[in-house]
Amino acid sequence: MRQLVGCLDTIRRHDVSSIVPVEGRSKTQKWAALLVFLILCLGAGGLGAFATTPEIDGWYRTVAKPTWNPPNWVFGPVWTSLYVMMAVAAWLVWSSGERKKTRVPLVLFGLQLVLNLAWSWIFFNAHQIGWAFFEVLILWGFIAATIWSFLPHSKLAGCLMLPYLAWVTFASVLNFSLWQLNSP
Repeated sequence: MRQLVGCLDTIRRHDVSSIVPVEGRSKTQKWAALLVFLILCLGAGGLGAFATTPEIDGWYRTVAKPTWNPPNWVFGPVWTSLYVMMAVAAWLVWSSGERKKTRVPLVLFGLQLVLNLAWSWIFFNAHQIGWAFFEVLILWGFIAATIWSFLPHSKLAGCLMLPYLAWVTFASVLNFSLWQLNSP
């Protein structure tokens, strides 16, 4: 947790030009890599939307919800922002050093991205609210592990993942409430 202290100081002290080291990779490679990470993250969100969107006005409308459930329109902008921050975080780690040193953090990142995508299909497509809750707990653990593994490479990358962890924490509580309200 100590590594997270100073996130805001890190962000204040660095401008964009000093975040990514120049040595090792060309500027073209770095910008191309950022584009790849954006495509991966936003693509995962898009694939999740294939499961989610048809069910918003269908099955999900019939699900009993707690009074504090956000309106449906909130989820799109929040997730889009989070996917962009996730992509930038992964890119910062990728840009930070040797491939051997960044392999584990980026594998963890990939695994949590797959789990993120899987949740949408389990919850919205399969209508398995209980299974989705257990899956989101696993996702939460992988996000936390990803953040922890990002911090030695880039404090800013770890900080960029914190809103995602906070949102998934909220989503986990919401998922649990939906499960309780809709269990026979």
